[in-house]
Amino acid sequence: MRADRLLSLLLCLQSRGQMTARQLATELEVSVRTVYRDLEALGAAGVPVVTNGGPGGGCRLMDGWRSPLLGISAEEATALLAVSASGPLGRMALGDALAQARLKLLASLPAASRDPTSAAAARFHIDTQAWFKPPELVPHLAVLVDAVRQDRRLRIEHERRDDRAGSRADSRTSPRTVDPLGLVAKAGVWYVVVRSSRGTRAHRASRITRAELLPESFLRPADFDLADYWTCWTTEFEESLDRLPVTVRLTTAGLAALPEVLGDTTSGARAAPDPEDGWHRLVLHFDSPLAARRRLLGFGPDAEVLEPADVRADLAECARGTAARYRQGR
Repeated sequence: MRADRLLSLLLCLQSRGQMTARQLATELEVSVRTVYRDLEALGAAGVPVVTNGGPGGGCRLMDGWRSPLLGISAEEATALLAVSASGPLGRMALGDALAQARLKLLASLPAASRDPTSAAAARFHIDTQAWFKPPELVPHLAVLVDAVRQDRRLRIEHERRDDRAGSRADSRTSPRTVDPLGLVAKAGVWYVVVRSSRGTRAHRASRITRAELLPESFLRPADFDLADYWTCWTTEFEESLDRLPVTVRLTTAGLAALPEVLGDTTSGARAAPDPEDGWHRLVLHFDSPLAARRRLLGFGPDAEVLEPADVRADLAECARGTAARYRQGR
C-alpha cells in the first residue's frame, strides 16, 4: 500500500539522514521514478523534503525537522533495540514488523542521538537458541501467529510422540478445533497454548502437521494470563518427567561433568561425600530407565549406579556389551 511505503520512506530519511534516490529505491524495492513521486507526495503533505542533485547530493529532511512518531529517550531506545535485534520474532511472521519498529525507534530520536544509540544497542546480543541444536522448523508458524493475533479458531492436527520410549512419531491425532490463546518461544522451540473441550494445553508447534485458520472468532478468557499459565505449565511438566530417582556415586571429575553431560547446574550442590574417598553420592531424576541408561553412560567410569537395582543391572549389561564390541576389533 502506498501509505505504508510513504511512511517507510519518511522513516528512512529521518533515521538515516541523506540518501540518494537509488538507495531509497533499493531499500523500498520500487523504481527511482516511484521514489521521486513519493517524495513529491510527502512535500505536498507538509513534510519538508530537500533534494540536491549532482555529486554528493541526495534526498533529506530539512535540518531540525522530525516527525513526532514516538516520544522515547535514548536509553529506552537502546534497551528496546538491544532486545529486539535477534531472537524468535526475527524468524517468524512478525519479522517485517519488527524491522519497521526498530526503524521507528531510531527515527524518533534527535539526529545527534541516532548513531550513538544504534552503536550502543549493537553491543548487546541475545541468543535464544539452545546449544548444539538448529532452529526447529515450524511450517505452520505464520498461521498460528495470525490465529493468535486475530482471536480466530484453528483446526489442528499434530503428531503423537512417546518420548519416554524414545520412539519416533508413528501416528497423528484426529483433527480438532481449538482456541489459540498464545505463542511461547522457549530455548529456540515454539509452543502454542490452546483451549478446547479438553481444557487448556500447550503443544509443541513443530509437531503440528496441519493448521487451518477458521472463519469464526472466539472470546478470550478475561482472566487468562499467558505468562502465568506458562510458569505453571512448565513446572508441572518438569515434575511429571522426574519420575525415576536414581542414586549414583560420582568421582570428583564426574561431579564436575554434570553440567556438560546432563545440562544440570544445580544438582551438584546436593552431593554428599561417599564413604570411599574421592567419590560423591547424589540422587538424580530421570523420566525412565532407558533415559537413565543413555544419559549416565556419558559419565563412563566416573559414575556408578547404586539403586534401583534394575537400572544398575541395565547399565552394567550395556557397558559389558560396549566393551565386548570394542574387544572384537576389526
